[in-house]
Formats: sequence, structure tokens, C-alpha cells
Amino acid sequence: MLKKNVLNVVMATVVGTTLLAGFGGAPQQAAAASNMVPDYEVKLLLNPSVVLGSDFKLTSSVKTAFGMPDTVTKMNVQFLDTNAKDIYNNGWSPRIRKTEGENDFELSYKKRYAVTGNDINGALTLANQEGFNSGDTGYEAQIEWGYQKKTLSITRNKTGSKSGYSGMDLPNQSDSRSLLINNAPDKFNNWVSSGWGTSKLSSSRIYGPVLAKRSIGTWSGQQIYIEVWPILYAAGTGTEYVVEASFKTTSQTTASTKHDELITYLQNKGWFLAQDSLKTQLIMDRY
Repeated sequence: MLKKNVLNVVMATVVGTTLLAGFGGAPQQAAAASNMVPDYEVKLLLNPSVVLGSDFKLTSSVKTAFGMPDTVTKMNVQFLDTNAKDIYNNGWSPRIRKTEGENDFELSYKKRYAVTGNDINGALTLANQEGFNSGDTGYEAQIEWGYQKKTLSITRNKTGSKSGYSGMDLPNQSDSRSLLINNAPDKFNNWVSSGWGTSKLSSSRIYGPVLAKRSIGTWSGQQIYIEVWPILYAAGTGTEYVVEASFKTTSQTTASTKHDELITYLQNKGWFLAQDSLKTQLIMDRY
């Protein structure tokens, strides 16, 4: 009986060692983490000269078509970067936003990847190779689906507060820097080298602010948003109004189908602007 027990222990040890080492005798590598699973936000532009009245608010016909109330939600937005746009040129956008009715500032660190053609998986795989995978529960992946262009955005959202500000006020340059530095996630901070992100933020300035207004309605079973963004012209004088309609879905099929249906709907109304939305780029270029 004793010999049998000893034999069992020896066999268990051999089997356990084999499983740990793998058949080739070397330690087995952990399986690679899978790609992130994105949701989808369809973003289409409306012609501001048609859908806005002389007061630069949505016309009653637009609001009626989408069942939108007269009330809007204000959002004040600004980005931080160096004069040379070192952060933006490395694919990141640190942003501070204050939304009407909320007490804290919303801090976001967004990394963007271009989607070539319709190769969404290719962009997700590249992001995975650069450290963003399904294990990153603090980050949200989204395909921003424009008129012709798609972009993968991976965002880490946080909140922060600073005393001395009220209403829709955004923090000044010094306070904005400290908010974004103190909350900087490791992936952003160490993107190019250790401490890169916070180093760039310490010499950053404000791009913006832009006070946008959002209306909420419904269309074809989707909750739909229309935002009006007043953005300075490149010359620094005068304002260009960017009007964007958007909806979100977790289904790529729904995003594709409803994207085309919404374009047709807006075209039939005479409201569609056949361009891709580039709000962040415009703000970074013009402020």
C-alpha cells in the first residue's frame, strides 16, 4: 500500500511538472489578451445655414422632426497641449469638459487610431499591440463612424473638482494642468517614455474653450443628439457653426444600416452636409 501511494505521488509530480513546462520542456506563454470590443457612435454633419435660425439655434422644423424640446444642455470644452501639439501629434487628446447640471469637471484622455477602409479589426489589433486590450476595463473603445471616415477612439474618463469655479466655468491654465496631471493614467503618461504625458501637460496651454449646446430627441428607434459647436474661423475672427447629429449603438450592423438610413433621411430633408466631422482637429488648429 505504501509503495502504491509513493508511486502516485511520483506520477502526480511528473504530470504537474509536464503541464507547467509544456510538451517542449519550456514554460508555456499565457494566451494573448483579446482585442477590445467597441461600441459605435455614428456622427453626421448638418448644413448650419439650413438647420440653424438667425439666432444660431436649431429651427423648429428640425426639433419637430426629432421630437426635441426647446431646452438644451450646455457643454463647455477645452483641450490641453503644448504649442507644438506634441500630445495631439502622438494621437492623444486630454480634455476637460463641464456639462450643465453636473458638479465636477469631466476629464478624458483619448487615444485615436485611424480605421483604414473598413478594417475595424485592424485598428483594434494595432491598439492591442500598443497595449490596449480587453483586460483594460478602465478604458472604453468606440468606433466614431462619420460620413466616410471611421476612427477608433480609446478613452479613459475621470472626474475632478477645483474650488473657485461655478456654473459653466472651466478651470484656468494652471488648474487645468494640475487636474489633468494629477489624474493622468499610466498608459498616457508613459506613452513615449516614462513620465512623458505629465511632462508635456506641465508645459501645455488651453485650446478652446468652446461652449456647445446639445439637443436630445429620437429617430428610427434611436436616441439621437444634435450638437451645435461655435468654433472660431482660422483667421481668429468670426464663428463657424458645426452642427452634428449622432447616435450610439453596441451593434456594428445597426451602426452601418442606420448610418446609411440617416444620411438618406437628412438628404431628403435638405439638411445633410456631405463632410466628415472633425471638431477636435478644428479646435486644435484654430485656438
